[in-house]
Amino acid sequence: MTVLAELRNLTQCFGSRIVLENLTLQIQEGEILALLGPNGSGKTTLLKVLAFLLKPKSGEIKFQDEIVTDKNSERMRLQSALVFQKTVLFSTSVFNNVSYGLKMRKMPKAVIEEEVRKALKLVKLEGFEKRSAKRLSGGEQQRVALARALVLKTRLLLLDEPTANLDPKNASIIEEVIVTVNRELKTTIVMATHNMFQAKAIPHRVALIDQGRITEIGTSADIFGRLSRNLASFAAVDNTFVGIARITDTGTTIVDVGNGVQIEAALQKQGETSIFISPQDIILSKNQVTSSARNVFKGRIIQISDLGSLVKLTVDIGKPFVVQITKRSFGEMELNLESEVFIVFKASSVQAI
Repeated sequence: MTVLAELRNLTQCFGSRIVLENLTLQIQEGEILALLGPNGSGKTTLLKVLAFLLKPKSGEIKFQDEIVTDKNSERMRLQSALVFQKTVLFSTSVFNNVSYGLKMRKMPKAVIEEEVRKALKLVKLEGFEKRSAKRLSGGEQQRVALARALVLKTRLLLLDEPTANLDPKNASIIEEVIVTVNRELKTTIVMATHNMFQAKAIPHRVALIDQGRITEIGTSADIFGRLSRNLASFAAVDNTFVGIARITDTGTTIVDVGNGVQIEAALQKQGETSIFISPQDIILSKNQVTSSARNVFKGRIIQISDLGSLVKLTVDIGKPFVVQITKRSFGEMELNLESEVFIVFKASSVQAI
């Protein structure tokens, strides 16, 4: 893929505090990249650098194969739009808010009206043109801010916690817009998020950022399929347990995680150990199946979440285990809350973190 933007050995400071340190990152044209990290990790500062609103203390930024300098930064800024987590709208109509950037670029009136109409349709705010932006709900205001960025049709769209503190309806609309804009307009999107499910479902790649450094980067499947210590240090991830490990005579390890639950792992560990089992590696059935898998547990379903084509189940076996199955399988097995089920996974599926 073509590289749209590249940061090389970039450092950003506020006074004596280093916020980004020797950071190197490539952003591929047409991708959605999620920045995932704890508060204060540098995500928002990185977005501001990519919007050319902050000049780094050291390092190099390339955008569309051109090194960004003081002379061309204003021109580069026209190709990037940043939507902040805390929406700031003008005390005027929705139309005037969304059209502001186009008016500043001296676009023809007919073009402005058409682009505003299309942007509001995309964020599902058709007919809101004459409403006061300040009187809208928080979620609607965030959608206005997103529309204001979309009408500019920049090469790079930057989103800082786009669905933070929003109700499910508005969050769902914004997530749908992100995917649609990327797919249909080929807009490159970089989004900072704390939402683990969002980071799993929407982006093509995920970059873990901590203390101003990219600690890990890869596809969502790569990052969440194997739980690294970097991710585990700040993220609440399903199926992570801490227990006491002992090596068996056959060379595997038994990890006692409490409440009578002992998990066999294809590892060699002694003493206190943290382990992770990916929900995708767990097989669920209504009846006990004959299997070579070392871990077979009986439990009951205590929570059900609809994820579209998938269903997320929490199964209590003495410890809560999260399993994902297709909606079709969920219907065929006639599962419900309190249904008794078996979960099965291999010793090789247990990862030490």
